[in-house]
Amino acid sequence: MPDKNGSGKSSRIIFLSPPAPVSMSDCYYDIIGLDHFMIRRRMDVLIRMGNGLYENARCAAEVGCGSGIVQRQIEDRYGIPVAGIDLNNSALEKNVSRISPLYCYDIHQRSPDFRERFDVILLCDVLEHIEHEVAFLESLTYHLAPLGALVVNVPAWQFFYSEFDRVVGHFRRYTFARLRDVFRAAGLTVKNWTYWGLPLMPLLAARKLAASLHKAESEVVDSGLTPPGGRTVNEFLYLVSQCEWVPQKLGGTSLVVVLEKPARH
Repeated sequence: MPDKNGSGKSSRIIFLSPPAPVSMSDCYYDIIGLDHFMIRRRMDVLIRMGNGLYENARCAAEVGCGSGIVQRQIEDRYGIPVAGIDLNNSALEKNVSRISPLYCYDIHQRSPDFRERFDVILLCDVLEHIEHEVAFLESLTYHLAPLGALVVNVPAWQFFYSEFDRVVGHFRRYTFARLRDVFRAAGLTVKNWTYWGLPLMPLLAARKLAASLHKAESEVVDSGLTPPGGRTVNEFLYLVSQCEWVPQKLGGTSLVVVLEKPARH
């Protein structure tokens, strides 16, 4: 059944691996949408940092695509498909992309059909859900073409780790130094990076406090994602979020890194 964003149908999903549990709260997909201020600001930063990567890619993918919000944003802006890869069948059935193929696929399976297939892979708010980061990135790199680009977004600053993070399945939050070490261990080269969400950092402190006051997990997720005051506050927060330059190294709620796979890996 389509959701409010125009979800794709389950018949679009190609099952290369059986669905499997992931460290992610399913209620996230029922709350977050294309119009959410953080989703819109994240795409602003991904476009700025991508600097022509997406439109010039012969073949692009998003690993951990979930409900397909990033896929849909790339489709709408550039008119190109972005193959969606996930193991969460519930999220794939809610996928809002329109022209992109969807795969229920475990990247550790390393299918020969996907070896070095993608010029660009997006990994948006996924790595923090992965317990063993380096092994995951090594399997992901198998799918990336030589000199291909990996674009990663993660939440920033472990100090802000809260009950919200635990409930939605985060193992950690990151600084750039922590993330750089992980990428080096996986054999990836950092090309560019930025913190973003600097004007929104007070919201993280408020969310950490609010999350400690709620008992039900659904309440923790809802209060952590839904702006009070509805659409008006949502639009205001989007405008506030734009009051920073990128790239910037000062700090923020999140962190984007653009990486390159060496010619020989």
